[in-house]
Amino acid sequence: MKMRTLSLLLAVCVSSTMAAPAEPPIPDFMQSVVVRSPLPTPAAVETQNALSLDEAMFGIYDDALAVYQKNLLSTSPVILALFTGAGGNFILYRPGQPPLTADPVPIGYQIVKSISHSSMAIYQLIGRYTGNPTDPSWQGPMRTFRTQQQVVLDGAKNLDLPDEVRTAATDLLKANIAYMDECLKTGTFTTDGLEAFARGLQPMLQVTMGYAAKLQVGHWMKTMDAWKRLLGDDWKKTYGVTNSLYVTRTNNIFFTILAQYFGKDAINDRLLLLETTQFTTEPETMLNLLARIVADRALGKVFFKNYFLMDAELLSSVTRDATANEMSKRIPASAGAYTVFSARKAIMDQAKALGLDPLMPPLAPFHSSDWPWRTGASNGEGPSSMKQAMDGRQPEQDGSSEKETP
Repeated sequence: MKMRTLSLLLAVCVSSTMAAPAEPPIPDFMQSVVVRSPLPTPAAVETQNALSLDEAMFGIYDDALAVYQKNLLSTSPVILALFTGAGGNFILYRPGQPPLTADPVPIGYQIVKSISHSSMAIYQLIGRYTGNPTDPSWQGPMRTFRTQQQVVLDGAKNLDLPDEVRTAATDLLKANIAYMDECLKTGTFTTDGLEAFARGLQPMLQVTMGYAAKLQVGHWMKTMDAWKRLLGDDWKKTYGVTNSLYVTRTNNIFFTILAQYFGKDAINDRLLLLETTQFTTEPETMLNLLARIVADRALGKVFFKNYFLMDAELLSSVTRDATANEMSKRIPASAGAYTVFSARKAIMDQAKALGLDPLMPPLAPFHSSDWPWRTGASNGEGPSSMKQAMDGRQPEQDGSSEKETP
């Protein structure tokens, strides 16, 4: 009897051990925010574990990047040329010294830029109503803007500008006001009238824009003269960086100024054009991007035997002859490129399969001193300068642009 009882107790214990544990109850006060979810499968758990390596890499990379940026500034001078509404902001960083911020562009630059832009603002006021020009919605804002321009015109004689430039600016304001008066009087406008007004401003805009450009360029080139002398032998290890929106990358004035001092060999090496999402970019953002580029170059040397390879997007820059086996490899890289395989070949193969004619970027060397955007004239058509556009003529497609006047 005792043996039978003991056997039953053991059976109960074993069955209790093998049974699934009871799920703990969810307290009433938590039931509105906590629900039971199904347990993940082993595959899902291991997938998340694998993906967490990439998340960890970002934290490790950011920690290292902060150190790389500090070390870069302690060993190499850096010049930031940043766009601002005031004509730019140049900052010189020298190892062991506080940043040196250059004097701003003379105020005349901002004056003529503001007056020149006011004509384009008129287009923005009414351009959106071209489909329904009698809509009175634009009239109130135009009256306000007309009053602002009249105030400037009334005091134009006190603006600190050369006589020729002041006259052009004054004529520009008069033309703006006359056109707005006509629109407000009739309560409508036409596309032909808007175009005639805009194109009639060309003589005045050439004077005001020319003066602004001369003032800005002259100021920053004097700054660069002084800084290059100040740095002396350290100039050979100085980095120059400027930012660029999409619309400022082709004729980026600051990059072009810097190029006169750094020389062609420094382009894409120590002289960098960084495309950004805003017209104005914080200095710390630019320094972070510079440190990322320089640090990744060392990584590229370690992993791929080339110091400049990481300047290119690896997804599209490796050889087009990579095999299908190579396409499946995953190689940890930096925060800018994680997977190394011949995406270039994959795109070409897929395009052909879809009946498309593959259109691919050239396989240029990773280390190139070419201008950091396409400059050849043979692959395009139409005007290549504002003057050609305004003259309504086509340039000769001979591989060169129009001759520049000094």
